[in-house]
Amino acid sequence: MKVATWNVNGLRAVLKKGTFQSFIKDYKPDVLCLQETKAERGQAAVDLPEYEEHWNSAQKKGYSGTAIFVKKDVVVEEVVLGLPEDLCKKYKLHEDGYGDPNTEGRVAAVLLPECWVVTSYTPNSKPDLSRLKLRHTQWDPAFLEYMLRLEEERPVIFCGDLNVAHTPDDLANPAENEGEHGFTAQEREGIDNIIAAGFVDAFRKFTPKGNGHYTYWAPWRMLRERNVGWRIDYFFVSKKLMSKVKSTKILADVMGSDHCPVLLQM
Repeated sequence: MKVATWNVNGLRAVLKKGTFQSFIKDYKPDVLCLQETKAERGQAAVDLPEYEEHWNSAQKKGYSGTAIFVKKDVVVEEVVLGLPEDLCKKYKLHEDGYGDPNTEGRVAAVLLPECWVVTSYTPNSKPDLSRLKLRHTQWDPAFLEYMLRLEEERPVIFCGDLNVAHTPDDLANPAENEGEHGFTAQEREGIDNIIAAGFVDAFRKFTPKGNGHYTYWAPWRMLRERNVGWRIDYFFVSKKLMSKVKSTKILADVMGSDHCPVLLQM
């Protein structure tokens, strides 16, 4: 089974460029997890008859949104969109000054015979760090508690744009970005907590050390061409499932978005 994650930064845009279709043709993922779709089902002319589409679009038009496309020969036992309401209340997610992040289409999950597969588009803490408190004290703990809850039923693979570089190896200029959004101690602590809870950063399992492995490049100053980027798109896998993971690869040559896909093969 091949599972891919990709922040497409607007599904309609990558479809118009033809890069989405080329990616599907070349890599043929069994499960495709998307973030920042910026569309509702039917707005994007997706012609993939071999896939079932499960969308969680934001209430705000043209904003955020996730989706999971699953090949029709893969059994889907259940589909869950968003975070559970009890966790939203527990962590007061409805009280964010920017608006309720659970209405922004940030999480979708499918239950397969082998595991849960979850896609997440974690809220950005903003350049002025005005959403950092939400991220650190509300969203991250709520999302992790949800993953642990799912894991009680079946092993979990969760993936997506988590909007943080975990270690200095995960961005080209760590010293310059220390304390900036995407590389604050609070955001990085969220990843520490995920790993402490027993989930494995699947890419780092196969590539333990070293920089230069990035999934996002700001779209200016030829940063992608110069590989001045960030690794902020991840696969995390339950420890009990890691023995079945054969590889996790960053597909930096796939164009169309300011992020590239990541592919996990089991």
